[in-house]
Amino acid sequence: MSVIPNPSATSTHVDGVVGRLRAAGCVFAEDEALLLIEGAADRADLDSMIGRRVAGLPLEHILGWAEFCGLRIAVDEGVFVPRRRTGLLVEQAVALARGVGTADRRHDSAAVRTSTGRLPVIVDMCCGSAAVGVAVVTALGRAELHAVDIDPAAVRCAVRNVEAVGGLVYQGDLYAALPGSLRGRIDIVVANAPYVPTVEIGMMPPEARLFEARVALDGGLDGLDLQRRIAAEASGWLVPGGWLLIETSERQAPITAGILERAGLTARVEHSAELSATVVIGTRSPAHRQKGRSQRVH
Repeated sequence: MSVIPNPSATSTHVDGVVGRLRAAGCVFAEDEALLLIEGAADRADLDSMIGRRVAGLPLEHILGWAEFCGLRIAVDEGVFVPRRRTGLLVEQAVALARGVGTADRRHDSAAVRTSTGRLPVIVDMCCGSAAVGVAVVTALGRAELHAVDIDPAAVRCAVRNVEAVGGLVYQGDLYAALPGSLRGRIDIVVANAPYVPTVEIGMMPPEARLFEARVALDGGLDGLDLQRRIAAEASGWLVPGGWLLIETSERQAPITAGILERAGLTARVEHSAELSATVVIGTRSPAHRQKGRSQRVH
């Protein structure tokens, strides 16, 4: 998080807050102290905020926002806090939407269309606060954004973030929540779906395990249940040449890539050592046709 020091905060006052946070085990006590002081309405509010932080509540839930890709994203209590590593998912989606990166613009119809002025259609699947979708649209300048989550608390939070970029949010189960008019029109689906195996939830940091919704963390037996479901229906919703981007772990990436391949997508893996992040990208073939249905070209 970026820190904007409050000039009215005396060093003694700051030191007192830092001391309380450090005693509670907060690694970045100095930065957190400045953020809490900056965000507090008054001394009583600050004491309440410090008390919640000392009790283990994530800093972002206390502040009501998280910094992500240079943006302040509203994050309510119980809602998944966007991670820094997910910046790779945003970077890859932005590059593809601009028709650059590794897409072959001579043959990729989606890349050609986005490079000639049509607004790219982006879907943020399992969106949580919709941090990924909002960051992608902000970087692009303009895009048609649709965000989906099954958790009502996440949807309420996402609406506040998505409104700022003119997008829409839907509550429901993956593609079933989307309007049918989007079928075959989507350029990019970005998905930071839960990918932690159920048996590993108990090993997660307490801030996530205790204060974020289980539905935002638990990916099933091997962590890939949601990825399988998202990939299985992707081709029916993507434009020919469109992309599905899924965040996963480096360990799971080969399995995720196989899931996308079996769903009829051409898969590749992108990894960032700096962010400790991995994204698997699946491309729908420009020549893909759904069985039993003609494909209308727009």
